[in-house]
Amino acid sequence: MCRLLRPAAASNRQVAAMTRAPARESMGMRGSSSRSERTLTSKETGMDIAVLGIGRMGRALAQRLLQDGHRVAVWNRTRGKAGELLSAGAEEKPTIADAVAEADVVITMLANDPAVRAVALGELRSSIDPRTIYIDSSTISPTLSGELAASFPDRFVAMPVVGSPAAVTAGQAVFLLGGDDSVIDRLGAMVSSLSDNSRRYDTAPLAIVAKLTANLLLLSGVVALAESFVVGRSGGLSEDQLRDLLGASPAVAPALQNRFESVLTGSHDGWWATALGAKDAGLALGLAHQADMELPVAAVVQRQYAAAASSGLNADIAAVADLYCSATRAAG
Repeated sequence: MCRLLRPAAASNRQVAAMTRAPARESMGMRGSSSRSERTLTSKETGMDIAVLGIGRMGRALAQRLLQDGHRVAVWNRTRGKAGELLSAGAEEKPTIADAVAEADVVITMLANDPAVRAVALGELRSSIDPRTIYIDSSTISPTLSGELAASFPDRFVAMPVVGSPAAVTAGQAVFLLGGDDSVIDRLGAMVSSLSDNSRRYDTAPLAIVAKLTANLLLLSGVVALAESFVVGRSGGLSEDQLRDLLGASPAVAPALQNRFESVLTGSHDGWWATALGAKDAGLALGLAHQADMELPVAAVVQRQYAAAASSGLNADIAAVADLYCSATRAAG
């Protein structure tokens, strides 16, 4: 069975304070929408779309758009990641200015606040056409999303994604759209290409709040699942017995089931790195702190992902389980 390890020491770092978002911002939710219910009814196809940032999620977005007949230009700080997209018809551009020159819509999908700030408030802002809609699909702070809305008035939409790259490519992800109705309505053809499942919110920051809410739930669930396995192994349960007990249990949510085997066996072939998990949990903590709320469980979750990342366990958030167990696991 898995040899139990001493839990990693909790990090002493405190979550960096977030700049307080503008007060009194409207945060009303409009609810879910489907292809038949949406007001996004444009039948226009073949839009020119630039995707800036082609990590796994950015590549999945570009691939899905190409599948539905849109023309896609891509840019990435590190070149050489666009091979399969080029084969599918995308054009790789050497600069941001080149990528957005002919775009109807520009999408950024980047790792964190500094990366988005550098691109959006740098070369993108100086080169984007004033008629082009700008979408940010990154998981960033609500504060920065509000800054982007102010910097690109009347044409900015936050559109974070709930789902894996595979779900995006298959058209099964959930897209959280936040911004002005009139701008979102202009994106009807593009959003319909991406998915039949979307949510709409009054503001860009509120769409980010929704994303952080969903992310924290999954991040916490992975840690709880890993610790449940520790309890079972500590008492002598085998992997097969744990699988039989919890593999089809309603206590394990569907999104958590996607990582069940990875957490159980240590075969981590995911896409959401532990460093990004720590970042997202930190953003959620910062949001709660702004409201003078303490989240003790979330604080532990954030420290565990930070500890996993600093230990080199960064393949996927499921690798947080390796803080507790050796890489050698007995066959069930």
